[in-house]
Parts: sequence; structure tokens; C-alpha cells
Amino acid sequence: MTGVERIRVIDSHTGGEPTRVIVSGGPDLGTGPMTERLARFRGEFDHIRSAVVNEPRGNDAIVGALLCEPSDPTCDAGVIFFNNVGYLNMCGHGTIGLVVTLEHLGRKVSGTVRIETVCGVVEARVAGPNRVTIRNVPSWRSAKDVVVEAPGIGTVRGDIAWGGNWFFLVQEHGQALRLDRLEALTDYAWRVRQGIEAQGITGGDGREIDHIELFGPPTSPGADSKSFVLCPGKAYDRSPCGTGTSAKLACLYADGKLRPGEVWRQESIVGSVFEGTVAIENGQIIPEITGSAYVNAEADLILDQRDPFCYGIRGTCAQATT
Repeated sequence: MTGVERIRVIDSHTGGEPTRVIVSGGPDLGTGPMTERLARFRGEFDHIRSAVVNEPRGNDAIVGALLCEPSDPTCDAGVIFFNNVGYLNMCGHGTIGLVVTLEHLGRKVSGTVRIETVCGVVEARVAGPNRVTIRNVPSWRSAKDVVVEAPGIGTVRGDIAWGGNWFFLVQEHGQALRLDRLEALTDYAWRVRQGIEAQGITGGDGREIDHIELFGPPTSPGADSKSFVLCPGKAYDRSPCGTGTSAKLACLYADGKLRPGEVWRQESIVGSVFEGTVAIENGQIIPEITGSAYVNAEADLILDQRDPFCYGIRGTCAQATT
């Protein structure tokens, strides 16, 4: 490729966690299902992923979202989520950000918006100004009280649960969940992930557990719990994490600690809060997550072939998988 390309993006944040939506100029992935388009994105256009979210244009915290026409005729939009090291099955904060972005673009967002993702259809509805409720994919706990030998820490116990991504959720960790302890929390969670990988522990479907979630007492008034979530690229989630909260709700329901329709308020490490509930449909746990998002930038990303970092400084610390 030669010359200069432009990619039009709209940035938002959901509870402090950034989302960068590609609205034009992105790769042409065809018209197949999102799983097929993801495979093409990864195989042929991974340099675009890196250019959009990695330095020098982005940073490790940004989650990218490629807005697509859906292949499912019942859906209003399609999306593929990605981050600094790869691709995500689903992203709760990103879906909330996407809906606010669609509203910003003047797209129809009244009533129920159906969004085709890599792991299934997610529904969303506007719950108020800058506020969105998403109805996530079915979530569940695949294993309880799993023992992990984490290097430099020792024995850690946690639950394995799916909320659109695979999580290892730890309640008893002895860590103070404070913003001034980010380095210590990141180190702890990363060691837990290393232990999981070394022991060959996987999600219920055999896929990699690439999110680590620590829980503790809340500090925001009215919250039920506080979390620190380490994402696949070793960046922490500024929001309470939509898929992580879904996984937490599945565990709470499995333990008899949450009734259908009861609200659970999950606080993030920066103090933002998601509200979550579950419904039981055909024996499946269906989480609903409500949070707030704000559009904070519109931009053209300029990809100049003369620039040695045109396609970003690529991270190598971890791999996100689907």
C-alpha cells in the first residue's frame, strides 16, 4: 500500500473506559457472519487494528469497535471489538459506548437495538440521557473454587465464568482495591493469569481465560461490590466491565445470592458503577447491564505510509483470543 489513508473514528468513554468506533474507512470484510469477518480482520487487516488502538495514536486501554452492516436481517448493526493485542468476543462497556455513538450519529436508537457480535446477538435500549442498558449473551459459571498456583503468590482460589469473555473471579486475595495501588494489583492479577496458563486451566469450552477479576468491598455509596479487572493486553478496565459484571452475576445467581430482577451495583476501580440484573430464560442466565457513556472526540486517523509507526507500536505482552 502507498500514500495516505484516513479512518474516521468517534471516541467515547463508558464509566471511564474508552471505546474508539471506526465509522468509515475501515477494512472491507465482506458480508458474512461476524465470525467470518473476524477471521478475515485477523488474517488480512490486523495492521489496521494496531494502527487504531496502539501508540502513537492510541493507548493500551482503548477498545476498538469496527461498526459493520449486520449479516442477520433482524439486527440494526454489527460490531467487531478489538484491543491492543487482539480481538474480543464481546465488550459490554464498548456496546454501551457504541449505542451512544450511534445516537450521536443520528442513527435510530429508540426502542430495542439489536447488535450482531462475534458471540451472538446483544440487545440494547436507551435508559436515559447517555445511559444504556444492554441485554447480554447467556452467561454461566463453569467451575467454582478452582485452585491456581500463582508464581510468587502461592495458592489462589476463584471461579471460572463466561459473560461474553472468559473470567477468573477472585474474592479472597488480600489486596486493597484502590486506585493508588494499580501497579500492585496489575502484578497480582497478571501472576494469577500466568498460573492459570501454566496449569492449562481453561474456560468451559476449552478456550483461554484472558480476564482476571478481583472483588472487594465497595467504596461508592449504594454499590454492592468493587472490582479490579485486568484485560488481555495487561491494561486495567476503568469501567466495572460489562462482560465481567455479567460473569459475576452468573456466579451470584448460581450461589443463590441474587434473585432474578434484583439489582446488583458493581463499582469499578475508578469509582464508576454499573447496575446489573439477571433474567432466567429457557434455563439460561441472561444478564442486563446498565451504564453511562459520553462521546468525547471525533477524528480522522491519518495513516501515512512514510511514517515508520504508521501501523502502531505493537504490544507483545499477551494475546486476546476468541
